[in-house]
Amino acid sequence: MLKRKNKNASLAVIFVTVFIDLMGFGILIPILPTFASTEIGISDFGIGVIVASYSFIQFLFNPIFGKVSDRIGRRPVIILSLFFTGISYIIFSFSTTFLVLILSRMLAGFGGSNVGTAQAYIADITEPSQRSSGMGLIGAAFGLGFVFGPIIGGFLSEYGYPMVGFVSAGFSFLSMIFALFFLPESLKLKVKKEKISYKLLELNSLKETFQLRYVGLFMLLFFIIIFSMANIYGTFALLGVKFYHFTDKQIGLLFGIVGFVGVVVQGGLIKILSKKFDDKTLLFAGITFMMFGLAFIPYGINFTGVAIVTTVLAIGTGLLQPTIPSLISKYSPEDKQGSILGINQSLSALARVLGPLWGGFAFEYLGYEFPFLTGGIFTFITLLIALYYLNSRKLKRV
Repeated sequence: MLKRKNKNASLAVIFVTVFIDLMGFGILIPILPTFASTEIGISDFGIGVIVASYSFIQFLFNPIFGKVSDRIGRRPVIILSLFFTGISYIIFSFSTTFLVLILSRMLAGFGGSNVGTAQAYIADITEPSQRSSGMGLIGAAFGLGFVFGPIIGGFLSEYGYPMVGFVSAGFSFLSMIFALFFLPESLKLKVKKEKISYKLLELNSLKETFQLRYVGLFMLLFFIIIFSMANIYGTFALLGVKFYHFTDKQIGLLFGIVGFVGVVVQGGLIKILSKKFDDKTLLFAGITFMMFGLAFIPYGINFTGVAIVTTVLAIGTGLLQPTIPSLISKYSPEDKQGSILGINQSLSALARVLGPLWGGFAFEYLGYEFPFLTGGIFTFITLLIALYYLNSRKLKRV
């Protein structure tokens, strides 16, 4: 474990690195469905496919990135992934067809397969008792990216969608340069003689991970929660444009509100709450807020109403995103943090594949309410599972 001064410096650097990268990501996401629909003429379900393609690549490569980072270190994996992310945004700027656009999103998914590695970086330099607040920094970086990114994206869209892609690429390359010069390695590297396999799908590793006490349960909960949220990734902007008649700026502002609430919860409030309440209580609270937030989005009536509902949703996700990965980390062996958190991110990516596919299909063929109601129902299922398995048990690190 790093000394306190070095640890705080490393936490600050990984925070800034992720923040800059996610600001570029946040710039693009709110306008992507509108761009695909109005500029290229892609159907609602086709937009779901494009959103899902990003996560499908993450599903394949997140475990590999995590395992590679266990072998060669976190720093080189993070730097290389940022480079590919920047290239993907440049390709987006030149997208005029479905195939080019989906290529850009797949490459972005490859570059974005570093979340598990970033979480493993946090796990390397924090004590188990500080893990939730440490993971909250990653969530806060995401949140800040979604505060400034969507607002910037909505403004830049008035200068043309290619400009949005170029600025996003600029932020990714800036993050890469920052990490190159300032991000220290967190892993104490050990030379291992045994050969390590890097398969796209390692069922044995998945089986072994699910056999660890509580880890499989928390991964299942996280999978369902991410699936529930992913139902609205492509459909939220479409709902805003087609039914609420919001502008790109208004949609960007809504994403910014979600990001701001996420920063407040994950960047500061989670640290206070984790001292007063145990992880189980935070888990139950987060699921409850998220459930109501998702279900009521299509019934917000106007911009103010939708903003209030998405704030409730953001409180829920703000509690869950650091808490569940922290629980997974606490119950995982220290020498497998990268691979296990990578597997968790891979399963999360699979949920982000299935969610947009169902969300786009439901939005186009069943009605605009269905993606959001689906999310609320599945989140309620996680609450039932958590109550059944955890309500009478006090969670302690094994």
